[in-house]
Amino acid sequence: MLQWLVEAAAQLRTFSTYFVHDVQVRQVPLDELFALLSAVKAGAGSQTEALERLERAPQWVWGAMDPESKLILAVDVGERTLALAQRVGHQVVQVLAPDCAPLFLTDGFREYLRALLTHSGQWVQPPRRQATGPLPTPRWMPRPQLLYAQGIKTVRQRRLVQVRHRVVCGSLEPVNHLLAPLGWHINTAFVERITLTIRQHVAAVGRRGSTLCKGEDGLRQQVAVFHCSYNVCLPHASLRHPLPPPKPTDGTGSATQWRPWTPAMAVGLPAQVWTLREMLQLRVPPWPQPAGV
Repeated sequence: MLQWLVEAAAQLRTFSTYFVHDVQVRQVPLDELFALLSAVKAGAGSQTEALERLERAPQWVWGAMDPESKLILAVDVGERTLALAQRVGHQVVQVLAPDCAPLFLTDGFREYLRALLTHSGQWVQPPRRQATGPLPTPRWMPRPQLLYAQGIKTVRQRRLVQVRHRVVCGSLEPVNHLLAPLGWHINTAFVERITLTIRQHVAAVGRRGSTLCKGEDGLRQQVAVFHCSYNVCLPHASLRHPLPPPKPTDGTGSATQWRPWTPAMAVGLPAQVWTLREMLQLRVPPWPQPAGV
């Protein structure tokens, strides 16, 4: 099973890279959830010591998605650091179309801003304040089209007591202009729902579960399988399309009234519901193709 997982994760990463690209989205919420590694509970220490070790060096599953199509744009595993935030931001930029400038939504984690500025920033020369003297030092500033807002949560005794909305890059007017027609406001609820889906589908990150991932590599491979199968194989109930004439069944059951729709189909990528077997058997170009294909 371990060998199958390694080979399947490599194939599905290649499949996802080939098919999911040049995506046009209007919002990109980002979030992260912790994963309990087996090494945390391997020692003979108490539960308090184990939790302290978890807080010092946990492994986190990072995710970015489009709340309208439910497409997961990027997923990665690592520590909660600036380097991982930049890596996830790079993966998101690689998936988006070159002219796409979405609204980014995150929690109050401060490294998100620096990660976004890595790809959406530019050098700006401040104006000279005096007639003589050296020029001011250039500054790395966000581009005018960058929109970034935060939903900062205040938690006391494991209870949410306050949520503050903050526009970091851009202004509040274009943010409301984008969210108001959908009846939404600044929040990360959609990507947090995806993190719950990850916990339900990937046993290694199930909260308070008995299954613990053995290491970062194993967790990354399991998440890679989930990432591709969720986007391409798993129809989403909120995305289904009605069939104008219901399709009758061969038996005595009621007619089929809905066509299943996956997140990848919602953004116009592969127009079919793939199976895991089809993805694993596909020889993704530019691999040599057999004659007649």
